[in-house]
Amino acid sequence: MELFKNRSSLHGYVMFMFLTTLSKGFACEAPSSPQCFRRKAEATVYTCEWSMNTTQSDMTFELYFNETKFGNIKETFHNVVEEQLIQSRSVMIWVEAHIGNSTCKSPKTSVILQDIVKYDAPQNISASWLKNNLSLSWIATEKYPAVAEVWFRRDEHPTEPWGKRIISTTINNNKDQHQVFVVNLRKSSAYQVQIRHRSTMVKKPLWSAWSQVVVPAELVHEPNVTMTITHFNGTRKVTLTWMPMPVGAAVRNVTSNSSQCICTKTVYHNDHTIYTFVSYSAANISVIAKNDVSVSPPAILQVPAEPASDLEACNKTLADEEINRRTCLEWYELQDASPVPKNVITLTGKMGRKKKKEVRKNLKDYIRYLYFEHRCQHGRPQTVKMCFFYQKEGVPLKEPQEVATFDETDISADLSWKAIPLAYQQGFLTHYRLCWVKISSQDEPEVCDNIPASETRYHLENLKAGSKYNITLAGVTQVGEGPEATAIINTKPGKPMNVWLSFGLLFVFFLFSTTCTVVLKKIKVKIFPPVPKPVITDFIPHQSKTQEILEKKEEVHDELTLLKLYPEGKSVSEEAEDVRVVRDEWDDGTDEDVDHDRSTLEECSDDCSSPGSTDEEQRNSKGEITDLEQVDNELAMLIYKNGLVFDMKTELP
Repeated sequence: MELFKNRSSLHGYVMFMFLTTLSKGFACEAPSSPQCFRRKAEATVYTCEWSMNTTQSDMTFELYFNETKFGNIKETFHNVVEEQLIQSRSVMIWVEAHIGNSTCKSPKTSVILQDIVKYDAPQNISASWLKNNLSLSWIATEKYPAVAEVWFRRDEHPTEPWGKRIISTTINNNKDQHQVFVVNLRKSSAYQVQIRHRSTMVKKPLWSAWSQVVVPAELVHEPNVTMTITHFNGTRKVTLTWMPMPVGAAVRNVTSNSSQCICTKTVYHNDHTIYTFVSYSAANISVIAKNDVSVSPPAILQVPAEPASDLEACNKTLADEEINRRTCLEWYELQDASPVPKNVITLTGKMGRKKKKEVRKNLKDYIRYLYFEHRCQHGRPQTVKMCFFYQKEGVPLKEPQEVATFDETDISADLSWKAIPLAYQQGFLTHYRLCWVKISSQDEPEVCDNIPASETRYHLENLKAGSKYNITLAGVTQVGEGPEATAIINTKPGKPMNVWLSFGLLFVFFLFSTTCTVVLKKIKVKIFPPVPKPVITDFIPHQSKTQEILEKKEEVHDELTLLKLYPEGKSVSEEAEDVRVVRDEWDDGTDEDVDHDRSTLEECSDDCSSPGSTDEEQRNSKGEITDLEQVDNELAMLIYKNGLVFDMKTELP
């Protein structure tokens, strides 16, 4: 150091060495001045580094610390333990390069070795976004803060100038990492980032080499995934396809996770497709996109269990048997009609005996379960059995719901209801018990019918018009019958059309019978003609309604001619005697009329009894008497008295 007290003397020395090498015929460039340092303050090994433009492989180097020489060095660096060096005082260091018979010397540098620390370049850099602030962290060289220099620019704009920040780091004691925050960036953009750091524990720290990373944009949204399901024999293939993520997100991979109790196998088909296999039980598949700085929110896809509408009751299960490691049992607790189970009980063959026993104790009595039996076949889950299961059955706790009647007629009605809720069935319904009876009727017995458990409607027939019926409906399990639901049915009165129809039928029957009677009578008359009978007029006395009628005088018109026919063998005197007898019987108090009648009768008898009377001669001459002789000699006499008419009949011998 005393030889080079100013720059001019040092420059003269360098020129002297350069001329000396030229005089020896060496045409190479001297090495750079060496840097000697420790990697951290507590290190006991010093590393010296220098650079050389030549690439000749037969070059060797000699490193000098004052008069201490370390020779035969093949690389452009060399490690020296601290015991071989002076650390607390200034020393001169330089490097000589030897190529054949030529020697090149680097400039000499005066340093205090213990004041120099140079970190390695930041390793394992991780980045994350916190809003629009970029967090950078890397492995800490020492457990003390350091100083970092960060350069950054947007990756999609490589020509824009670098942004530069010098930031003091913080120590994350849990992870032994240096951490810095670069604020006011855009998390939706990707950035090119360069980092170097240096120690704060020594007087003359050196900057480390640069480390460069590309920080992608933050994944804010979950992947846009579509799902298709293909059925195989007890297995379902689920194919997941998602849309490409934003370019700046720089997605490294997309993973999926399936919640299955037995073997699962996921295959990455290409950059945008995954397919996996699931059993017939329900499964949740989560799809997550990842890059170097963030993880996207998961896209949750629910694969529902296969429909259980056509399933039957389990006749046998492996609930109480030992199962192997490739078998899995599941019980889905069904409390309502929702396809999502309230609780899932899982039993796998990998569980120990104690765990299996605890799982079996979780099965409840009177609760319906959807039972699955899975096996792992060729690395894929396969469902070999599905059925409904009850640990223990009982009678229903509730009656059928919302029993209603509708479409009532005079002889029928319809009945509907809702099934008993699963939570209150407590067993498998074998059927419904439906009974109906007419109210206020002691003669008609109750009628019952069994309806299949799958039905919720029934048609009642053969009811009576205008009646009221009491209806009861109850669910029945193997254990017994549950509570009854009741309803009332009022049938409608008989339709008027039926009455008119009855009258119409009666009229048709009457018309038909009348027609038949007339036809039969005509036929009878033709076959059996009737025998003539004498017409005998009944004597019907008539009384005058008023006194005025009785007081009316008898009027005999001149045009009236009374003819008297006398039967053969009977004299006029005998006839007159008969008239007198009749007259005496009807009215003894009418002497004047009787005398008048007698005189009239005598005059008639005298005239009629005369053999030479003109009337008789005329009748005999005209032949009219012959028709009267053919009758049964019936005598008709009309006697008029006070407006009364008497029909007197005499039988002839």
